[in-house]
Amino acid sequence: MYPESTMGFEECSATAEWLLSQTEIRPLVGIVCGSGLGGLAEMLKDQTAFKYCDIPNFPQSTVHGHAGRLVFGMLRGKACVCMQGRFHLYEGYPIQKVTMPMRIFKLLGVETVILTNAAGGLNQDYKVGDVMIIKDHINMPGFAGNNPLAGPNDERFGVRFPSMSDAYDRELLQLAQGVGAELGFGDFLREGVYCVLGGPSFETIAECRMMNRLGADAVGMSTVHEVIVARHCGMRVFALSLITNQAVMDYNSQKKANHEEVLETGQLRSKQLEGLVSNMVTHIEHNNNDA
Repeated sequence: MYPESTMGFEECSATAEWLLSQTEIRPLVGIVCGSGLGGLAEMLKDQTAFKYCDIPNFPQSTVHGHAGRLVFGMLRGKACVCMQGRFHLYEGYPIQKVTMPMRIFKLLGVETVILTNAAGGLNQDYKVGDVMIIKDHINMPGFAGNNPLAGPNDERFGVRFPSMSDAYDRELLQLAQGVGAELGFGDFLREGVYCVLGGPSFETIAECRMMNRLGADAVGMSTVHEVIVARHCGMRVFALSLITNQAVMDYNSQKKANHEEVLETGQLRSKQLEGLVSNMVTHIEHNNNDA
Protein backbone atom coordinates (compact mmCIF):
# COMPACT_ATOMS: atom_id res chain seq x y z
CA MET A 1 0.00 0.00 0.00
CA TYR A 2 1.29 3.44 -0.89
CA PRO A 3 1.59 5.90 1.99
CA GLU A 4 -1.49 8.06 2.48
CA SER A 5 0.69 11.15 2.04
CA THR A 6 0.51 10.57 -1.72
CA MET A 7 -3.22 11.30 -1.73
CA GLY A 8 -4.18 12.98 1.56
CA PHE A 9 -6.83 15.67 1.94
CA GLU A 10 -4.51 17.94 3.92
CA GLU A 11 -1.77 17.78 1.28
CA CYS A 12 -4.21 18.51 -1.56
CA SER A 13 -5.82 21.33 0.43
CA ALA A 14 -2.44 22.94 1.08
CA THR A 15 -1.60 22.86 -2.63
CA ALA A 16 -5.01 24.28 -3.61
CA GLU A 17 -4.74 27.06 -1.04
CA TRP A 18 -1.24 27.97 -2.26
CA LEU A 19 -2.48 28.18 -5.86
CA LEU A 20 -5.54 30.26 -4.93
CA SER A 21 -3.27 32.67 -3.06
CA GLN A 22 -1.17 33.15 -6.22
CA THR A 23 -3.99 33.90 -8.70
CA GLU A 24 -7.30 35.74 -8.75
CA ILE A 25 -8.82 33.20 -11.18
CA ARG A 26 -11.45 30.96 -9.56
CA PRO A 27 -11.87 28.17 -12.15
CA LEU A 28 -15.12 26.29 -12.73
CA VAL A 29 -13.69 24.25 -15.63
CA GLY A 30 -10.53 22.13 -15.51
CA ILE A 31 -8.89 20.99 -18.75
CA VAL A 32 -6.22 18.28 -19.10
CA CYS A 33 -4.11 18.38 -22.27
CA GLY A 34 -2.83 15.11 -23.72
CA SER A 35 0.23 14.44 -25.90
CA GLY A 36 0.64 17.15 -28.54
CA LEU A 37 -2.52 18.96 -27.38
CA GLY A 38 -1.00 21.53 -25.02
CA GLY A 39 -2.09 24.36 -27.32
CA LEU A 40 -5.44 24.43 -25.53
CA ALA A 41 -3.75 26.19 -22.62
CA GLU A 42 -2.33 28.85 -24.94
CA MET A 43 -5.89 29.99 -25.70
CA LEU A 44 -6.41 31.21 -22.13
CA LYS A 45 -6.44 34.98 -21.66
CA ASP A 46 -5.09 36.81 -18.59
CA GLN A 47 -2.89 33.82 -17.84
CA THR A 48 -1.18 32.94 -14.61
CA ALA A 49 1.06 29.92 -15.19
CA PHE A 50 2.94 27.72 -12.73
CA LYS A 51 5.61 25.19 -13.57
CA TYR A 52 4.83 21.87 -11.89
CA CYS A 53 8.23 21.98 -10.22
CA ASP A 54 7.22 25.23 -8.44
CA ILE A 55 3.89 23.93 -7.07
CA PRO A 56 4.04 22.45 -3.55
CA ASN A 57 3.46 18.66 -3.46
CA PHE A 58 2.92 18.49 -7.24
CA PRO A 59 4.40 15.65 -9.34
CA GLN A 60 6.62 16.40 -12.36
CA SER A 61 5.83 15.47 -15.98
CA THR A 62 8.64 13.58 -17.73
CA VAL A 63 7.08 12.94 -21.17
CA HIS A 64 8.16 14.67 -24.39
CA GLY A 65 5.18 16.68 -25.66
CA HIS A 66 3.97 17.48 -22.12
CA ALA A 67 5.03 20.99 -21.07
CA GLY A 68 4.53 20.54 -17.32
CA ARG A 69 2.61 23.74 -16.49
CA LEU A 70 -0.62 24.54 -14.70
CA VAL A 71 -2.23 27.52 -16.42
CA PHE A 72 -5.06 29.63 -14.97
CA GLY A 73 -6.95 32.03 -17.22
CA MET A 74 -10.12 33.00 -19.04
CA LEU A 75 -11.46 31.05 -22.02
CA ARG A 76 -14.24 32.87 -23.85
CA GLY A 77 -14.81 34.80 -20.64
CA LYS A 78 -15.01 31.69 -18.46
CA ALA A 79 -12.57 30.94 -15.66
CA CYS A 80 -10.51 27.80 -16.37
CA VAL A 81 -7.44 25.94 -15.18
CA CYS A 82 -5.48 23.89 -17.67
CA MET A 83 -2.89 21.15 -17.18
CA GLN A 84 -0.26 21.27 -19.91
CA GLY A 85 1.00 17.76 -19.43
CA ARG A 86 -0.32 15.01 -17.18
CA PHE A 87 1.14 12.10 -15.20
CA HIS A 88 1.13 8.42 -16.10
CA LEU A 89 1.62 5.10 -14.38
CA TYR A 90 4.55 4.35 -16.71
CA GLU A 91 6.49 7.29 -15.29
CA GLY A 92 6.73 5.35 -12.05
CA TYR A 93 4.30 7.39 -9.98
CA PRO A 94 1.89 5.74 -7.53
CA ILE A 95 -1.59 5.88 -9.02
CA GLN A 96 -2.71 8.20 -6.18
CA LYS A 97 -0.07 10.71 -7.27
CA VAL A 98 -1.08 10.43 -10.94
CA THR A 99 -4.63 11.47 -10.02
CA MET A 100 -3.85 14.01 -7.30
CA PRO A 101 -4.42 16.98 -9.67
CA MET A 102 -8.11 15.99 -9.98
CA ARG A 103 -8.55 16.40 -6.24
CA ILE A 104 -6.74 19.72 -6.36
CA PHE A 105 -9.11 20.77 -9.19
CA LYS A 106 -12.06 19.97 -6.92
CA LEU A 107 -10.60 21.98 -4.04
CA LEU A 108 -9.98 24.92 -6.42
CA GLY A 109 -13.73 24.98 -7.14
CA VAL A 110 -13.76 23.16 -10.49
CA GLU A 111 -17.16 21.66 -11.37
CA THR A 112 -16.50 20.24 -14.84
CA VAL A 113 -13.39 18.43 -16.10
CA ILE A 114 -12.49 18.10 -19.79
CA LEU A 115 -9.76 15.55 -20.54
CA THR A 116 -7.98 14.99 -23.85
CA ASN A 117 -5.57 12.25 -24.89
CA ALA A 118 -3.81 10.71 -27.85
CA ALA A 119 -4.94 7.15 -28.54
CA GLY A 120 -4.51 4.25 -30.93
CA GLY A 121 -7.53 3.32 -33.04
CA LEU A 122 -8.83 -0.23 -32.50
CA ASN A 123 -12.10 0.29 -34.38
CA GLN A 124 -11.35 -0.58 -37.99
CA ASP A 125 -13.62 2.23 -39.19
CA TYR A 126 -11.47 4.85 -37.45
CA LYS A 127 -8.83 6.81 -39.32
CA VAL A 128 -5.76 8.67 -38.07
CA GLY A 129 -6.93 12.18 -37.22
CA ASP A 130 -10.39 11.14 -36.04
CA VAL A 131 -11.58 12.54 -32.72
CA MET A 132 -13.40 10.06 -30.48
CA ILE A 133 -15.73 11.34 -27.77
CA ILE A 134 -15.35 8.83 -24.93
CA LYS A 135 -18.71 7.40 -23.85
CA ASP A 136 -17.28 4.66 -21.59
CA HIS A 137 -14.02 2.98 -20.62
CA ILE A 138 -12.38 -0.35 -19.84
CA ASN A 139 -9.90 -0.07 -16.97
CA MET A 140 -7.33 -2.85 -17.50
CA PRO A 141 -5.04 -1.88 -14.56
CA GLY A 142 -8.17 -1.83 -12.41
CA PHE A 143 -8.79 -5.50 -13.22
CA ALA A 144 -5.47 -6.20 -11.49
CA GLY A 145 -6.34 -4.07 -8.46
CA ASN A 146 -4.51 -0.89 -9.47
CA ASN A 147 -7.30 1.60 -8.81
CA PRO A 148 -6.69 5.20 -7.64
CA LEU A 149 -9.34 4.78 -4.92
CA ALA A 150 -7.66 1.75 -3.34
CA GLY A 151 -6.64 2.22 0.27
CA PRO A 152 -8.38 4.22 3.00
CA ASN A 153 -11.32 6.29 1.72
CA ASP A 154 -11.60 9.92 2.81
CA GLU A 155 -15.30 10.87 2.88
CA ARG A 156 -14.31 14.52 2.39
CA PHE A 157 -13.54 13.59 -1.22
CA GLY A 158 -16.31 11.06 -1.90
CA VAL A 159 -18.03 7.79 -1.05
CA ARG A 160 -16.28 4.44 -0.65
CA PHE A 161 -17.96 2.78 -3.68
CA PRO A 162 -18.68 5.38 -6.38
CA SER A 163 -20.74 4.41 -9.42
CA MET A 164 -19.00 4.47 -12.81
CA SER A 165 -22.02 3.67 -14.99
CA ASP A 166 -22.42 7.43 -15.51
CA ALA A 167 -18.71 8.30 -15.55
CA TYR A 168 -18.98 10.33 -18.76
CA ASP A 169 -21.62 13.04 -18.57
CA ARG A 170 -24.31 12.40 -21.18
CA GLU A 171 -25.34 16.04 -21.46
CA LEU A 172 -21.75 17.07 -22.20
CA LEU A 173 -21.47 14.24 -24.73
CA GLN A 174 -24.56 15.51 -26.54
CA LEU A 175 -23.27 19.07 -26.32
CA ALA A 176 -19.99 18.01 -27.97
CA GLN A 177 -21.86 16.30 -30.79
CA GLY A 178 -23.93 19.43 -31.36
CA VAL A 179 -20.96 21.80 -31.25
CA GLY A 180 -18.99 19.44 -33.52
CA ALA A 181 -21.80 19.42 -36.07
CA GLU A 182 -22.02 23.24 -36.02
CA LEU A 183 -18.26 23.48 -36.62
CA GLY A 184 -18.44 21.01 -39.52
CA PHE A 185 -16.51 18.25 -37.75
CA GLY A 186 -18.99 15.49 -38.59
CA ASP A 187 -16.56 13.72 -40.93
CA PHE A 188 -14.03 12.95 -38.20
CA LEU A 189 -15.98 13.12 -34.90
CA ARG A 190 -16.67 9.67 -33.43
CA GLU A 191 -18.06 8.23 -30.22
CA GLY A 192 -16.67 5.12 -28.55
CA VAL A 193 -15.10 3.15 -25.71
CA TYR A 194 -11.55 3.86 -24.48
CA CYS A 195 -9.37 1.12 -23.01
CA VAL A 196 -6.46 2.06 -20.73
CA LEU A 197 -3.25 0.07 -20.33
CA GLY A 198 -0.26 0.79 -18.11
CA GLY A 199 2.34 1.43 -20.85
CA PRO A 200 4.91 2.62 -21.76
CA SER A 201 5.34 -0.13 -24.36
CA PHE A 202 2.79 0.00 -27.14
CA GLU A 203 0.35 -2.90 -27.44
CA THR A 204 1.07 -6.25 -29.06
CA ILE A 205 -1.04 -7.45 -31.97
CA ALA A 206 -2.71 -10.07 -29.76
CA GLU A 207 -3.53 -7.42 -27.14
CA CYS A 208 -5.08 -5.14 -29.76
CA ARG A 209 -7.21 -7.98 -31.10
CA MET A 210 -8.36 -8.88 -27.59
CA MET A 211 -9.31 -5.30 -26.67
CA ASN A 212 -11.19 -4.86 -29.93
CA ARG A 213 -13.19 -8.02 -29.25
CA LEU A 214 -13.97 -6.76 -25.75
CA GLY A 215 -15.64 -3.72 -27.30
CA ALA A 216 -12.88 -1.10 -27.11
CA ASP A 217 -12.66 1.42 -29.96
CA ALA A 218 -9.41 3.09 -28.87
CA VAL A 219 -6.51 2.33 -26.55
CA GLY A 220 -4.22 4.60 -24.54
CA MET A 221 -2.21 5.02 -21.34
CA SER A 222 -4.05 7.77 -19.44
CA THR A 223 -7.35 9.50 -18.61
CA VAL A 224 -9.30 6.65 -16.98
CA HIS A 225 -7.60 6.98 -13.58
CA GLU A 226 -8.27 10.73 -13.63
CA VAL A 227 -11.91 10.14 -14.59
CA ILE A 228 -12.43 7.76 -11.65
CA VAL A 229 -11.07 10.30 -9.14
CA ALA A 230 -12.94 13.22 -10.74
CA ARG A 231 -16.22 11.32 -10.47
CA HIS A 232 -15.38 10.26 -6.92
CA CYS A 233 -15.09 13.98 -6.12
CA GLY A 234 -18.45 14.72 -7.77
CA MET A 235 -17.18 16.64 -10.81
CA ARG A 236 -18.79 16.26 -14.25
CA VAL A 237 -16.51 14.64 -16.82
CA PHE A 238 -16.10 14.94 -20.57
CA ALA A 239 -13.21 13.25 -22.40
CA LEU A 240 -12.04 12.82 -25.95
CA SER A 241 -9.29 10.92 -27.75
CA LEU A 242 -7.39 12.08 -30.80
CA ILE A 243 -6.73 8.96 -32.88
CA THR A 244 -3.05 9.40 -33.68
CA ASN A 245 -2.27 5.93 -35.02
CA GLN A 246 -4.12 2.84 -36.17
CA ALA A 247 -3.47 -0.11 -33.86
CA VAL A 248 -1.69 -2.97 -35.64
CA MET A 249 -3.98 -6.01 -35.90
CA ASP A 250 -2.30 -7.94 -38.72
CA TYR A 251 0.83 -10.08 -38.26
CA ASN A 252 1.80 -9.37 -41.88
CA SER A 253 1.75 -5.61 -41.33
CA GLN A 254 5.04 -3.70 -41.31
CA LYS A 255 3.56 -0.77 -39.35
CA LYS A 256 4.75 0.15 -35.85
CA ALA A 257 3.25 2.62 -33.38
CA ASN A 258 5.59 5.45 -32.37
CA HIS A 259 5.39 8.58 -30.22
CA GLU A 260 6.54 10.93 -33.02
CA GLU A 261 3.46 10.00 -35.05
CA VAL A 262 1.34 10.80 -32.00
CA LEU A 263 2.77 14.32 -31.69
CA GLU A 264 2.52 15.03 -35.45
CA THR A 265 -1.16 14.12 -35.57
CA GLY A 266 -1.79 16.29 -32.50
CA GLN A 267 -0.36 19.28 -34.33
CA LEU A 268 -2.54 18.64 -37.39
CA ARG A 269 -5.81 18.53 -35.43
CA SER A 270 -4.92 20.93 -32.61
CA LYS A 271 -6.76 23.99 -33.95
CA GLN A 272 -9.97 22.05 -34.49
CA LEU A 273 -9.78 20.50 -31.03
CA GLU A 274 -9.21 23.93 -29.53
CA GLY A 275 -12.31 25.16 -31.36
CA LEU A 276 -14.40 22.25 -30.11
CA VAL A 277 -13.33 22.60 -26.48
CA SER A 278 -13.56 26.41 -26.33
CA ASN A 279 -17.07 26.35 -27.82
CA MET A 280 -18.09 23.67 -25.34
CA VAL A 281 -16.78 25.69 -22.40
CA THR A 282 -19.01 28.60 -23.40
CA HIS A 283 -22.10 26.36 -23.33
CA ILE A 284 -21.11 24.50 -20.16
CA GLU A 285 -20.96 27.72 -18.19
CA HIS A 286 -24.26 28.85 -19.70
CA ASN A 287 -25.84 25.58 -18.58
CA ASN A 288 -24.43 26.04 -15.07
CA ASN A 289 -25.77 29.56 -14.88
CA ASP A 290 -29.21 28.37 -15.91
CA ALA A 291 -29.23 25.57 -13.35
